[in-house]
Amino acid sequence: MKVTVERSTLLKSLGHVHRVVERRNTIPILSNLLLSADGAGLKLKATDLDIEVVETVPADVPEPGATTVPAHTLYDIVRKLPDGAQVSLETTGEAGLTLRSGRSRFMLQTLPEGDFPDITAGEMAHRFTLAAGELKRLIDKTQFAISTEETRYYLNGIYLHTIDVEGRSLLRAVATDGHRLARVDTAAPSGAAGMPGVIVPRKAVAEIQKLLEDGDTEVSVELSATKIRVATQAVVLTSKLIDGTFPDYQRVIPSGNDKRLTVDKGDFAASVDRVSTISSERGRAVKLSIADGRLTLSVTNPDSGSATEEVEVDYDASPLDIGFNARYLMDIAAQLDGDTALLKLADPGSPTVIQDREGASALYVLMPMRV
Repeated sequence: MKVTVERSTLLKSLGHVHRVVERRNTIPILSNLLLSADGAGLKLKATDLDIEVVETVPADVPEPGATTVPAHTLYDIVRKLPDGAQVSLETTGEAGLTLRSGRSRFMLQTLPEGDFPDITAGEMAHRFTLAAGELKRLIDKTQFAISTEETRYYLNGIYLHTIDVEGRSLLRAVATDGHRLARVDTAAPSGAAGMPGVIVPRKAVAEIQKLLEDGDTEVSVELSATKIRVATQAVVLTSKLIDGTFPDYQRVIPSGNDKRLTVDKGDFAASVDRVSTISSERGRAVKLSIADGRLTLSVTNPDSGSATEEVEVDYDASPLDIGFNARYLMDIAAQLDGDTALLKLADPGSPTVIQDREGASALYVLMPMRV
């Protein structure tokens, strides 16, 4: 194999694929990237047996071929080369891979390309395309609520499914960790109808999010009962899905919350941030006392004192005191698109619904804390 490629092009591609490779591996081949060069250019492939990423970059290929090289070592070398450099990669028998650029020369150990695993086999029954920006929005606004609790593995991802609401077919993303829930909708693209509800794992979600840089391009999504494949113009990511049943999230979204509070989102988030400064790190509870167009935020910490702050709000229901985790409140406020936050409340022990306006495509549910 002999191939020449621009450093900036190679670095961008390595940035996409090397993240999939775990730094500590008991299987040596999984520490490597598969490089294969032919008339189409240079193809880079990485996998951890759960996710596979393949990207093809334009390159000059005098001699086609394939080999595997250590992923993080190659990324670090290319990252440290000067801007505008040309990178030459050449295999010479069993001796490994020689990388040349300017006056630099590196010899890298290789492993046979025949040992590299392939996880992409299998039929994908459902296929649809949608704007990269729309898929990114579904991920960006739900990802923060993914559970990190490994025992509840079925919550360790985003639940992607289609649903009919008032005659409209929607593609819906849901994530929850049991304390908060995020639900975001977009119009279901043609081809999505009848797709199975799938749970996309946290790591795959993060990698897909980083691939969706250009919001105007179209992204192809293919699904089976066990795998998802997301393809942009240059990159194809295939991931196993979480084998589990996502809970019935509809049951935890309250519909009878009749106390409505509207507040300026920026002022609200800043006030929560300020008063939570003295809260204990473990609890981070902030108390909301709401009455007659006024919201009083308060925190009491036996070790460091107390804080209160008032915020003007639109609220005309009966007075209410309720407590929330300050970090969760700020996380949700950061996801709201508009200038205002709408909180639909019931009582101090019931979950609260938060949106930027009535009927918004993004909806958040937050469980209260005892304060």
